[in-house]
Amino acid sequence: MKVVAVITEDFRFFYGAVRCLKEKGQPFISQGFHDPLPLNVELVLTTEVERKRLRGKKVIASDDPEEAVRTALALMQGGSYNRVVVGVDPGPRPGLAVLGDGKVLHSDALLSPEGVGPAVRDFLSLIKTNELLVRVGHGDRTNRDRVVNSLWSITRNIEMVDETSTTPRIGRSDADAAIAIARMHGELIPTKPQVEPTPGELREVQRLSRIHSHGAVTISSVLARDVARGALSLDEAIEKQKGKGVSEGHSGE
Repeated sequence: MKVVAVITEDFRFFYGAVRCLKEKGQPFISQGFHDPLPLNVELVLTTEVERKRLRGKKVIASDDPEEAVRTALALMQGGSYNRVVVGVDPGPRPGLAVLGDGKVLHSDALLSPEGVGPAVRDFLSLIKTNELLVRVGHGDRTNRDRVVNSLWSITRNIEMVDETSTTPRIGRSDADAAIAIARMHGELIPTKPQVEPTPGELREVQRLSRIHSHGAVTISSVLARDVARGALSLDEAIEKQKGKGVSEGHSGE
């Protein structure tokens, strides 16, 4: 009998996943990150943050335990599709949706634009498909281009979609917008984009660095560009700025 393994140190996720698995009547086990997986484990459930600790395994990562269980059950019912379409609603925490022959297999919000590529790669390792198409919303240019770059080594079959009508309304999530984007037609992106943050985005990153460091540091525009492009996290940029010994009053150049 195929079972699901819940591997996490997040108690909220653990109890939510276990409750949902019990409600669905799906057999499961709980294991530690370093425990060997039994041969009858079909899929592993964990959180987005913990995903990287489980490379090489059949992982479904989500911060929503109920969504993780829904995805697992959908995949275990049959993992072969003629066409898989991935929809992405770009942003600092992009919405992601995976549709198999028109059916929603998975939808979630990810931690960063760079997380889209690994999430899609992991999901593709769990299924079979004859065709993969990715559709990315056209808004939020910088984060959109970061998303496309994260996917470029997986597929060049990436379309840009006019997402004007998919902007989440009250009560509508980014994952819902990603589903809508996946179902729309777009234009094929011909070349890998260059990520070029706007001056306004750089100022916003610098403002966030002041808030995040409790007023101790304003990172330089060079570091802000690295953060906006996804090359550095905000915490890493703040530590680099502190290492230069530059205070808020001298670090805006």
